[in-house]
Amino acid sequence: MPTEPQPVTLSQLARRAAELVDPDDEDRDVAEFEQIFEDDDEPVRALLEEPLDERVEEAVRRIDPQGDLPHIQMAGAVVRYLAHKPTEIKDDRVHILRLAARAEYHGDPPPVVADWLVDQGVEV
Repeated sequence: MPTEPQPVTLSQLARRAAELVDPDDEDRDVAEFEQIFEDDDEPVRALLEEPLDERVEEAVRRIDPQGDLPHIQMAGAVVRYLAHKPTEIKDDRVHILRLAARAEYHGDPPPVVADWLVDQGVEV
C-alpha cells in the first residue's frame, strides 16, 4: 500500500538551506544556522506564517544582527520559500536561490545580498 510522502520538517529545510548557501560546508555561521534548527522535527506546514517567520527571523538576527551576512540572509529566505514550496526542496541550487530571493525581497534584494547572488551565478 503506497504511503504519502513524509512531511518536510523545519530541520530538513534548514539543512537544505545550509547546503544551498554554503555548498562547500565551510562557513561557521551557516553551520550555526543549521544547528539552531537541528531538533525541529515538526512538519513545516504546521508552522507556516507567523510562527515560522518569527523563528527564522530570530535565528537570522542571532547570527547576523547587522544584516550584513548575505549567505545568512539567504538561508532564512530559502527556509521561508521552501516552507511554502516543499516539492521544490530537491530542485537546482540556482533555481531555488533565485526564487527565494524574488519571494523574500520582491525581486529587489539589498545590495549586499544582490552582490552575493551575482557571485553565486544567480540572476534575480
